Amino acid sequence: MRPWIFLAGVNGTLALGFASYGAHGVHAGVAPLVEQGSLFQLIHAVVLLSVDRLAGEGRRRAAIGGALIALGVLLFSGSLYFKALIGPFPIPMVTPAGGVSLILGWIMLAAAAFGGNRPATI
Repeated sequence: MRPWIFLAGVNGTLALGFASYGAHGVHAGVAPLVEQGSLFQLIHAVVLLSVDRLAGEGRRRAAIGGALIALGVLLFSGSLYFKALIGPFPIPMVTPAGGVSLILGWIMLAAAAFGGNRPATI
């Protein structure tokens, strides 16, 4: 199994599903939250496809970056969906923590360009 491709497919599916629901199923006041969450999730689903390639080449930093991006999408987009569909998220600062995780994931992907090829362990 190729977990990064699987994660990319799941994230792409969820992003499109939430985007469709946001366009047709929620009231206008929360539609921007769903739109923002699905946009970030869809962009990062595509990024996870590149992580499959880089981590497959043994670039450990790419695998770490992919894990941070997957976590960031869960926290960032997930908290926006939660807020739009249910109400305020019960744990404060989850959305910003997701954003920080996404940023760190991108930094790790950039760092994967440097250094040797070591086995990816995630």
